Amino acid sequence: MSSNGESKYVIFSLNEEYYGIPINNVLSIEKTGETTRIPNAPEYIDGVINLRGEVIPIIRLKSKLGMEGKAMGKNSRIIVVKEDEIVVGLIVDSSSEVLEIDKEDIDKPPTAEENKYIEYISGIGKASERLIILLNLSKILEN
Repeated sequence: MSSNGESKYVIFSLNEEYYGIPINNVLSIEKTGETTRIPNAPEYIDGVINLRGEVIPIIRLKSKLGMEGKAMGKNSRIIVVKEDEIVVGLIVDSSSEVLEIDKEDIDKPPTAEENKYIEYISGIGKASERLIILLNLSKILEN
């Protein structure tokens, strides 16, 4: 984090919309590959992969966020993230860039009682004519 109120986010897309997670939480971005299924896992868990000797669970982020859409394409990536000692991979449609977003360019997420997915959003960032949904990783990885 720089001292002037900017934060860096890794930007990725899901169904043509842009999302961001803090770069401090991102360990690596990997090409998608074969996953090993886990019996009785929640439907949003795609399975596990062996990444440089570490077994990492893979979450289909679209499924976790209640979104429709094809599972993986040629541009799909796995963003390996760490939050409070938990390391997981998130499947996204594509990973595009790292952006600095000023604190004053981040709005609070909308409030909606009926939307259970709203808790997964930490804010809405505005950057170069785009709105970027900033995700709350600790909520996404909670259960």
